Amino acid sequence: MPRGHSEGIRGHSISVWVLWHSDLPGATTYAGGVFRRRSDDASSSATVLAEQDDLPRDPQAPKGRPTPKRSEAEAHRRTRVTVPKDRKEAAKQSRERMRSEREKQRTALLEGDERYLPARDKGPVRRFARDYIDSRWSLAEFFLPYAVLVLVLSVVPSNILKLISTLLFMVFFVLVIADFVRLGFGLRKALATNFPGQNAKGAVPYGLMRTLQMRRLRLPKPQVKRGEKP
Repeated sequence: MPRGHSEGIRGHSISVWVLWHSDLPGATTYAGGVFRRRSDDASSSATVLAEQDDLPRDPQAPKGRPTPKRSEAEAHRRTRVTVPKDRKEAAKQSRERMRSEREKQRTALLEGDERYLPARDKGPVRRFARDYIDSRWSLAEFFLPYAVLVLVLSVVPSNILKLISTLLFMVFFVLVIADFVRLGFGLRKALATNFPGQNAKGAVPYGLMRTLQMRRLRLPKPQVKRGEKP
């Protein structure tokens, strides 16, 4: 048998014997050391991952960014709204919040504060429409007093007064419609001049409906005088 082949068989037999008797006391083999190092490396990697998982991290922080400081996290928690677990307490807080919002809106309607006005009254376009109507006289704002006068005349036991009140009401109604058309075209033109390219949808009907109210009863309160340029 060639020498190289016999040495190879001898070396293979020694390796098999070492693996078979590696569990003997005091036995330290190369293979055992290799496997032991791999297992140690795996356990150390698992320990590092577990330690990373235990680190505090803000759930809203994006991946790859540092965790915020403890003071910042505590300040963020204090600013969040706490929802009570009790249903009655939650309903009470909701009613108080709605009452506070209504009070702010009422004050804003009286003082003209843009921050707390209802959504239908907010914005520079709606503000301009209100000022345009409030700075002019309109027949529609006298419609309610005139209707009361006609109603009183209609109950008077006189056919002539009833006929006169009916005719006057019809004439006044036609004049109100004509005044509506005049104010509507004027407001539309003014909006196109002062707010070119902006969405002014609904501003003209909004302003015309304001003319149906007497000036002192309008909400939000008028911020300009009659004859003053808006």
